[in-house]
Amino acid sequence: MISIFPKKPSSSPSAVRASPAGSGPILSAEKLTVSFDGFTVLDALDFSLDRGEMRFLIGPNGAGKTTLIDVITGKTKPSRGRVIFDGWIDLARRQEHDLVRLGIGRKFQTPSVFGSLSVFQNLEVALGFRSSLGAQLKSLGAQDADRIGATLEQVSLTEQVNQRAGTLSHGQKQWLEIGMLLVQDPKLLLLDEPVAGMTRRERDRTGELLQRIVQDRSVLVVEHDMQFVRQLARKVTVMHMGKVLSEGSMEDVQQDPQVIKAYLGHGKQRPVKAEGEPEPAAGTSSTSLASSHRSSASATA
Repeated sequence: MISIFPKKPSSSPSAVRASPAGSGPILSAEKLTVSFDGFTVLDALDFSLDRGEMRFLIGPNGAGKTTLIDVITGKTKPSRGRVIFDGWIDLARRQEHDLVRLGIGRKFQTPSVFGSLSVFQNLEVALGFRSSLGAQLKSLGAQDADRIGATLEQVSLTEQVNQRAGTLSHGQKQWLEIGMLLVQDPKLLLLDEPVAGMTRRERDRTGELLQRIVQDRSVLVVEHDMQFVRQLARKVTVMHMGKVLSEGSMEDVQQDPQVIKAYLGHGKQRPVKAEGEPEPAAGTSSTSLASSHRSSASATA
């Protein structure tokens, strides 16, 4: 049987030496390097995320954002370096399926819910992901039912509790999948483009949800909607060519000479465009990272 709680590191010389759980950053990447067929995707990357922090990770295609998330979740093993989670856990030494029990939850861009099951049943299934096999076979206890109820309220799906997940709106499916992670009580939540395809009202409600979530855990968000980032982000990390190019507030990174140089090049008047933004039509200018704060807030709902 797999224990929900990992064993403490041994006192042997080869054991991971790091801050004890409960102190220091929740996540720390040290000289993290990932290469595929001689191509370096992450290049001696240093990155850390504080406990109770919501950080936005932005950058162009090929910057290494998804690869960093893949390493954190065990999908990709680093060529060199390490990622320390919760003060002492070396994620490179853990299998992908162990990470839910360690307290890491990941949401991909496209919502993945069980469409034929009710909203309640989706949360019930998700609750079992962090349990041992024996616990999964037991009937739902009062404590677990209360947890599901609290999660439904948190993601604003209480009224849809008995509705089939497949009939939910796109935004509601996104919230349900976030709820499926929250019901597992993760310490770190990784979200990939949580507002992609949403209406403006849904984006606003998602922003409110993220602000509630971060009160109890750390959140790392990969996002390409610069308006959304600007509304919520206290700190942004800009990645470029497998490295951290700049960190700070949205205003700081927009004015950072390194960011401007990396995106504009040497004398090339190319806009600082975030991954996923459309190319500007002929005779028009695009909404860029450097000018996103001037973009119109009149998106259609």
